[in-house]
Amino acid sequence: MTLAELAAACPGTLAVAVRRPGGGFGINEDAELPLASVGKLLLLAEVAMSIDGGILDPATPVRLEEEEDYCGGSGLLLGLSARTWSVADLALMTAAVSDNTATNALLRTVGLDRVNAAGAALGLTRTRLLDRIREPRGPEHPPTFAVGTAAELAGLAALVAGSNGWQVQLREWMLANTDHTLVPALVRHDPEGAWLANKTGTDDGVRADVGLMGERAYAVLACGPAGSEDDLAAAVRQAGLLIAA
Repeated sequence: MTLAELAAACPGTLAVAVRRPGGGFGINEDAELPLASVGKLLLLAEVAMSIDGGILDPATPVRLEEEEDYCGGSGLLLGLSARTWSVADLALMTAAVSDNTATNALLRTVGLDRVNAAGAALGLTRTRLLDRIREPRGPEHPPTFAVGTAAELAGLAALVAGSNGWQVQLREWMLANTDHTLVPALVRHDPEGAWLANKTGTDDGVRADVGLMGERAYAVLACGPAGSEDDLAAAVRQAGLLIAA
């Protein structure tokens, strides 16, 4: 199946962008779509750059706030007793298990405007955070946590392959991600190896995955009606086979 056929069969919009030595390919690369937890990459990038620039100390303790930080959904902090964690701990939790509480604590620490300004400086003009993580999200809140395009996110993933301090740090956090159920799911790989560094996002009607697969920087975003999640995930996994090939 070609990428065009895969996108046509997807019950919604499938956006794919791949950057690799010698070129790349994609479809619907500039479609602006909800990102779910893939948006946390922008936060992690800002934290990594702030640490590298000496603006933020990774050992700085952050106390979790009951009203602003704690959030259901993915993560471990809701079930752990400690109430104070370092910036580095929170970043690792955000990257490894997509911890929503850790994300909110980090976002409160650095500020949403600063995250989006850092993203814009990296060329992410349509990829941005709209809010903190909320469970549930009401009509009075922004409609989603983050939005963006596959083209811009693949560009960010390509930057993560670099050798500057913040790039190395962000890549190390992405290597710790425990969710390999989307783009790499059908591709034979060592789940504990260094071949894959990624961040996934799942929400009602959203399945997304951005990262590095060997020398390939990729972004795969699938968005459709609620109830179509299994088909969206299947489309993302099939896109992973095309990326690997």
